[in-house]
Amino acid sequence: MTSLIFLTHPEVVIDPLVPVPQWPLNETGRRRMDRFAAALAGVRLSSVHASAERKAMDGAAIVAERFGLPYRTHEDLGENDRSATGYIAPPEFWEVVGEFFGRPHESIRGWERAIDAQTRIVNAMKRIAAEETGDALIVSHGGVGSLLMAHLQGVEIGRESRPQHPGGGCYLVMDRETFSLREDWRSIEEAAFP
Repeated sequence: MTSLIFLTHPEVVIDPLVPVPQWPLNETGRRRMDRFAAALAGVRLSSVHASAERKAMDGAAIVAERFGLPYRTHEDLGENDRSATGYIAPPEFWEVVGEFFGRPHESIRGWERAIDAQTRIVNAMKRIAAEETGDALIVSHGGVGSLLMAHLQGVEIGRESRPQHPGGGCYLVMDRETFSLREDWRSIEEAAFP
């Protein structure tokens, strides 16, 4: 039985002057990724995948280096497209996120619709599951991770369980062969693999 481990990237350098997809992990995020890579020591990881956003690639690179593997990037593992607005500071950002999940068939402020982002992330994960034969790590984002979880739990968008760590860095485990949820969200600090 092989696994797909979907991880949301941890803490980033927030810079309103830099496009969001180019934000790197900050020092806390890098330390947490080192911790996660160490927790994966008992996993027979055969591949590492990341969205094409810098923060996800930074996280994937840390794990890939630990395992002596390359990592592959995939545009369709990216976060929901928010380029229409660019950076929105909290608390307004969280209000818009609430609308995004609350009205999944509508474009909120020009953002990619939640239903479309869900289809994209589910298809990307199914493709990776079909291409791989062993355990795979996918480093992506919290928003699309929540949309993936809604699919896995068979619930409406907005009713799924969500990552709880405020800095990201949460993971879920899926069975690769059946494309089903094996473990609900846990934080990097809770990571335990047999």
